[in-house]
Amino acid sequence: MSNKLRDRLEVKCKNMDIPLLGVAPAERWNDPPFTPWIPEEFRPLSIWPEVCSVIVIGLPIDLPIIETAPSIYYHELYNTVNTFLDLSTYRLARFLDNHGYPSIYVPRDGYGSLSILKDNPFAFFSHRHAAYLAGLGTFGVNNMLLTPEYGPRVRLGTIFTTAELPVDDVMDIDLCIKCMRCSRSCPVEALDDTDYPLGLTKKEICTQYNASLARKHVSPCGRCIKVCPIGRDRVRFKRTDLRLYDREYIRPDLHRAWKHVQSHGSKQV
Repeated sequence: MSNKLRDRLEVKCKNMDIPLLGVAPAERWNDPPFTPWIPEEFRPLSIWPEVCSVIVIGLPIDLPIIETAPSIYYHELYNTVNTFLDLSTYRLARFLDNHGYPSIYVPRDGYGSLSILKDNPFAFFSHRHAAYLAGLGTFGVNNMLLTPEYGPRVRLGTIFTTAELPVDDVMDIDLCIKCMRCSRSCPVEALDDTDYPLGLTKKEICTQYNASLARKHVSPCGRCIKVCPIGRDRVRFKRTDLRLYDREYIRPDLHRAWKHVQSHGSKQV
């Protein structure tokens, strides 16, 4: 039955236009793949002791939109995808419920505001680590999850279920090529090259900057995400030459478009 349920889940996700799906056993959190690792109280079995399988879905952030960041365009896309993630994980939990397996979703953002996150810089559950354990990708220098399909340009959501589903293997390759573009592009130097290989963002600095962007209605920042060379979406959108972000003359048409979007619908950045 578990194989058939996984097949039905995959069909359901396809019908809901969800391109990324991975499953990890809840026990996998108890075997740290690297250090530092997630404390026990942040793991699925601590949050919901009945969970057997952890399902992670991913939705893409369109590269041409995030290229305008910081902008109202990316701000609205970010909010839309987050809303769709919560709706989708809720619906998938109900789908599993209807098949006889009690399930719950985990909200996309497990914190109330950026000001709260600044004082206590952890949500109660990490979707990124769940996606890593579910085989959807690996971590980059900026501590974002990189996927083969979209690089770091993906948002993630999670479902806890009592169903024992077939699971996916953790990815055995490192997608990050250590180009350090993410570090060099950060406007507040929240990523220092010397942080590698830990790749840990200076959370307070990053959060403060995004809070300032929020007051202008152009948060989040997204710069380290848009310049990452990983992801097949770059081929689809014809963005394989990353010089276009550094040298305006490579694609002046794009730079004019980005400046136009950034100059309207929000406070000047």
